[in-house]
Amino acid sequence: MAEDNYAIAKALLVNAIRPALQTLNRGGRAAEQLLLGTAIQESLLVHRRQLGGGPARGLFQMEPATHDDCWTNYLEYRAALAAQIKETLEAGQEAAADTLETNDRYAAAMCRVRYMRVPEGLPAADDIQGMANYWKAHYNTALGAGRPEEYLEKWARYVNAETFA
Repeated sequence: MAEDNYAIAKALLVNAIRPALQTLNRGGRAAEQLLLGTAIQESLLVHRRQLGGGPARGLFQMEPATHDDCWTNYLEYRAALAAQIKETLEAGQEAAADTLETNDRYAAAMCRVRYMRVPEGLPAADDIQGMANYWKAHYNTALGAGRPEEYLEKWARYVNAETFA
C-alpha cells in the first residue's frame, strides 16, 4: 500500500531524522532527503537487521565496524559532536552498534556522521538522482550490491509531495 509507505517515511522523518539533525545542528532539506533515502534504500523502513544474516543494523543498515570506526576515528576527535550524538540516546542506552536497532534517532545521527566524513558536499536539495549517486558512492560503495536506479525506484514508492511539506 503506497499510503502506508508514505506514512511510514513521514513518521521516520518527523520522529527520528529531523530531531537527530536538529540535535547535531547538521540539518536542512538536503540532509533530510539523503538520510530518508538511505533508510528507504537500505531497509525499506522495516528491516532492523540485515537480511541473510549480515552484520548491518537499524533502518540505515550501518555495520558495527562502520559504527565503531565513526566513534574511534572521527567522533573521538570531535568532543562537541560526540556529546550531541549522545543526546540522541535514551536513558540507559549506550553509544553502541546494537543501539542502532532500537533507537532510530541515534541511527539517523550516526548515518549523518557517516556522511559528514565525506569530503564532497551533499547534493542539492531535491536532486534525488544526485542523492542516489551520493549514497552509492559514499554509503553503499562500489563494492555494495545496491544501485542508484533501485534508490530512485524505492524513493518514488515512499516519498510524495506531502513528505517534506
